[in-house]
Parts: sequence; structure tokens; C-alpha cells
Amino acid sequence: MGQPDDRRGRIGASVLRLEDRPLLVGEGRFLADVSFPRELHLRVVRSDVAHGLLRGVDLGEARASEGVVAAWSAEEVAHLGAIEFRMTGLDELRPHCQRVLASERVRYVGDPVAVVIATDPYLAEDAAELAFVDIEPLQPVLDAASPDAIAPLTLAHEHGDIEAAFAGAHRVVELHAAVGRHSGIPLETRGLLARPTDGPEGIGVELYGVAKVPHYNCATIAAMLGLKPGQVVGREGHVGGGFGVRGELYPEDLLVTHAALKLGRPVKWVEDRREHLLAANHSRDQSYRLRAAVDAGGVVQALEAEFFHDQGAYVRTHGATVPNLSVALLPGPYLVPAYRVRGHIRLTNKTPSGTYRAPGRFESTFVRERLMDAVATACGLDAAEVRRRNLIPPDAMPFDRGVSTLSTPVVYDSGDYARTLERLLDHMGYESLQEALAKRRAAGEMAGLGLGMFVEKSGLGPFEDVRVRYLPGGGVEVVTGAASVGQGMETVIAQICAEVLGVDYGEVTVRHGQTDMIGRGMGAFASRVTVMTGVAVYLAASELAATGEPAEATFSADHMTYPYGAHAAVVSVDPGTGGVTVERYVVTYDVGRAVNPMLCEGQIVGGVAQGVGGTLLELFSYDADGQPLATSFMDYLMPTVAEQPQVEVLLSEDAPSPLNPLGVMGAGEGGTNACGAAIAAAIDDAIGRPGAVRALPATPELVRSLIRA
Repeated sequence: MGQPDDRRGRIGASVLRLEDRPLLVGEGRFLADVSFPRELHLRVVRSDVAHGLLRGVDLGEARASEGVVAAWSAEEVAHLGAIEFRMTGLDELRPHCQRVLASERVRYVGDPVAVVIATDPYLAEDAAELAFVDIEPLQPVLDAASPDAIAPLTLAHEHGDIEAAFAGAHRVVELHAAVGRHSGIPLETRGLLARPTDGPEGIGVELYGVAKVPHYNCATIAAMLGLKPGQVVGREGHVGGGFGVRGELYPEDLLVTHAALKLGRPVKWVEDRREHLLAANHSRDQSYRLRAAVDAGGVVQALEAEFFHDQGAYVRTHGATVPNLSVALLPGPYLVPAYRVRGHIRLTNKTPSGTYRAPGRFESTFVRERLMDAVATACGLDAAEVRRRNLIPPDAMPFDRGVSTLSTPVVYDSGDYARTLERLLDHMGYESLQEALAKRRAAGEMAGLGLGMFVEKSGLGPFEDVRVRYLPGGGVEVVTGAASVGQGMETVIAQICAEVLGVDYGEVTVRHGQTDMIGRGMGAFASRVTVMTGVAVYLAASELAATGEPAEATFSADHMTYPYGAHAAVVSVDPGTGGVTVERYVVTYDVGRAVNPMLCEGQIVGGVAQGVGGTLLELFSYDADGQPLATSFMDYLMPTVAEQPQVEVLLSEDAPSPLNPLGVMGAGEGGTNACGAAIAAAIDDAIGRPGAVRALPATPELVRSLIRA
């Protein structure tokens, strides 16, 4: 990992994070640390049935319980409506949006059916236990491929002459593969505190605990409650992890805000870990069927794919984002002249799904790279060689993929994929490493090596606004509508500003997540802040440097940037237990230009940790009645320091993006993207069964069964 640099914290310096001091000295203020006088506490009553007719909710005993101020079921909040999409909303999905409280029918274990509000969180919880929920159970649907699953939408794309490619193929390679359901499990669970205010526009509310997209969430809550946008103000504090799952708009956010306005007192809700595992967005859960038309040299001439995306019970704010990304980025770094794909969005009686670090890419990279390994086996080629033969060459950049995602055409802006692969192989000593592993296997060990290549997406627009000014007492202030979810954005933004103004990065104060300080902001998601906010800061600071007057700037973008890289894993397998140990892990990743290499490397290492979890351990499973079997950390297993390998990061800046003046691309998701692909291939190599691992997570039970088979 890069070492701290003393170059006054400008672009390219691995300086320490500005965010860390208050956290290290115990001055962090997370939602649970914020309180106000006369505060009330909200507790959610949730369905304990996966699918059923809701015959009634009796809150009589709950209302009479000690300390209870109010208790409501769907009837009292029916005017709030359903929560609309934030991204890729399609009309076909709109009937399946979630209302703030269920009425008539419950659709998953954890579905909110009522709320209880009391003077104390423990009294609220006790009273919630007294709610009587009458549900007539129905048979749950738990398989997205089942004909009983609700089928609101199929995403389809085709380009190139598919039929001719398959008709003339030297061979056709087929693969069935799947990625299980898991998600981000941040240290800090979800929560919100709403405090009524009396401002120039009338009675409003301040929201504490908003994260990720504060401007969007506050504006949407205001609209749903019949308020003017300025009457709902977001106050972002410290955030204990995001990863896609936190910060979206959930039913609880509307319920807390409505309660504060109706009761005229601050209302607070913080979910416990069981609630988080039951009710916060899950992710992944895709199953694929792939076919590749391959010529005699192992070059893929056509790819045909069909997959099922298990959306869970409702379509939440991400809309069709995850399967949309899967459709668009499945071909990855390879030429693939002809491509046909159908992605089926299906509703089941599971927790609703959303995004999680590298959404749609962790899944599609796993199945694509497993297919490339199958092509290598079928053609008698080495895994690295088959990739070399299929990679998009650098002189083809920018490369139009012929498909769109997130309302923007997929045009790879820059890249030298072959160079990043060779850098990885050279660093590992690929051929000698293969020989050493072959000797270990000959001696009776199960040890193997696997590769995975990927293309990421980052820098999603459409805009970001900033304001930069010199402070009267010295120093510089940057105000932005972006948000922090722990990724080090304050440091990176300060470094860009310091570069332009010629000051020390420690002299720059970055203010974010306060919706009344700047009119609009897109927030933090899709690895966009360094690109969008960073470039806006560069533009505004350049104007400030030229004029000396307070400066504002907007950076707009209608195309994303596409960082890329490769993973390699060396694993050993215990033949008795099926346990997998990751002995060595290497990631090479090109981010165009690294503002702070140390922070980029930290993002990659953290991403690998989550990738290892989803590859080997983490799984939300259900029994035949739709009851979740992972509702605590006894059942939902995450990697600890014992399972996390030391990650060797080869950060490169070979291909700066031509789409922005800094040449930057995002670094947040590349550490997760190809993890499943590389480790699965390494397990195959270790147990001597090419193509064996076709489903994740590769738990000890699964690996042991593969060894026995």
C-alpha cells in the first residue's frame, strides 16, 4: 500500500485522511449520538409471515401500554402513497413499489405493518410486541424462475449477427451459473431522527441520519408529505458505512418524518441488527444460462445470455438498476462481436433487493469469467491466453459497446486491458507459480490459481454543483451537494482544491450533506464523487484562483468513465472440510489518475473483503415457508481478519479518462468486482475439476460435495 506523502496534500499524494481525527479521538457523531429534548422513539411492527392476506391489525393493547403516544397501521398513513424510483424507473415496475405500511397483503418476513411511538425506545419495543397482526398465510414464491413469480419486466438487447455466429462456430460452449443473495452489512445500521422546525416557509423538519443522497431523499419526502422542498432539511453526520444498502429511501424514513410532524416532537428510529438483516435491501441473487460461439482459436464470436433477477417482494428506489447493469456490462473487456441477452426481473416473497458494491458487475463478471474459463478448457488453452485473444485492443478505444445503461450509452472511454493483464501475470510470476502449485498438488495438497478480468463503471452524472471561497480568517471552504459514506471524499476534494489554489490540503474545509447550504446535489453512489464533485471543484477553484472572488461551478456529464482491472487468487482447500483459504490475492486496477493512491488502495482492499464474503461465506437463505434462516451473525457469516487475505494492489494510471480535465475514474468497486470469478477458478484448479464452481457462495459444504463428486 502507498506510503503517506508530504507534498502538501495535492493530487497524487498519499496523505492521511482529514476525516479520521474526530473518529479516532471519540468525537464522531453518528445518528445514535444525536438527541433532542422531548424525543420520542418509533418501533416498527413487521410481518412474521412471508406471504399472506392481512386481515387486520389490532393496536388496542399497544396504544394502552406505558409511554405510548401513538400507534398506526396502514389506514392512518394511506395518504403517503408508495415510494417511487430514484434510478431507472420504468412504468412496468411502478405497480410494484412499496407503500410505507402494508395493507391487504404482506409479501415478505419483515414487511412493515404498523408503528408504535413511545417516550422510550424500550417501551416502544415492549408495546410493539403487543400488536396483534391477523394474517391468513398463502404459499410463498421463492424461486425467481418459477412460473408463479410475478414477472413485471424483461430487459432485452441484441446486436451483431447472432445466428450466423452460432451457425459457423467451431464449437459452442454453454454454462449455467448463479450468485446467491447477500448484501452490504455496514457497522452502523439504518436510522433517522426527525425534528420539527418553524422556519420562513412554515412548519418543517430537520432530518438527522440522511446519507448517500440527502438532497434527493429530502425532496422526495417533502413531496410525499405535501411540503415545499425547503421545509425538509437534511443534516448528514458521520456514516458508519454505506456500500449501496444504506441511504436509500425506505418506508421507515417516511414514517419517522410523518410522525414528527404529526406529533410535534422529535422522533427517532434506529434499527437493530435483526431488522437490518430482515428489512434493508438485499442484493445479488441472479441465475444465468450462457452460450458462446467460439472459433478454432478460442475467440468468442457471439454471446447469448438469459438470466433471472430475484428482486424480492417489491421494487425499491433502484428500480431496474442492477439487472440493467448486468445486461450492459456482461461482455466486460472482451470484443464479443455479437451479443444477445434477456434479463428477467421477477418478484418473490423475499426481502426486496437493491444495489450492493459493484451491483450487476460482481454477478455478471462471475458468470462471464467462468464462461471464459470454460472456453479455455474446451479449446485446450491456458486461462490467461484465452483472455489475451479476446481482449479489446487499446487502439479500439473509445469502444462503443452498442448498449446503454443508466440512461447513458456504454462507451468505454479509455483502457489498455492487455497491459493490465500482463502486469498482473508478471507480478505474480505466473508460469513459475503454476509450476509450484502443480508440485503441491502432486504432493497431495489441494492448491490452485484463478484469474478474473473486469470493466467497472464510475462517474455517473448528470451533474454536481460546488461553491469554493476563501474564508475571512484564512483557509478555503468547499460546499458540495455530494455526500460522505466513509470513502474519504473530504480528503480527495481538499487535495484537488489544494492543487489548484496552491495551499495545503489541511487548509481546505469541505462541507457536504447539508441540504440548506447548496441548492442541489446528487450525493454519493456509483463511484461518482471523485469524478463529478472533484472536477466541479477543479473548475470552481480555477475560477477562484483567477479572480479572487467566491466561485461556483457545475460539472455535467452524459457519459460514465470505465476503470478496469484484473484479479488473481491463490487458494488452498481442506479436502476434509471443504474449507477454502485464500493464501494470496492480487488486484491490478487502472483508475486513470489517482488523486490519493493510498485511499484508492484502501478502497480496493475493503472491496476485496466484501468480495471474499460474498464468494465464500455470506448467504441469505430461506426455508420452504419463506422464513429467513440468516437473521443474526450466528447464521449470516462475514469474513473476519482470519479469512481476509493480505491484498497486493497494483494501482495504475495507464489510461486517463478523456471525459474530464483531471483524467480521473472511480476506485470504489473494483476490489469487489472480480473476486468471485478469481476465487472460483482457483478452487477449480485446486480440486482438479475445471468448471466445478458454478454457484456462489462456495461454502465448505458446496466445495466438499464437489470434491466427493
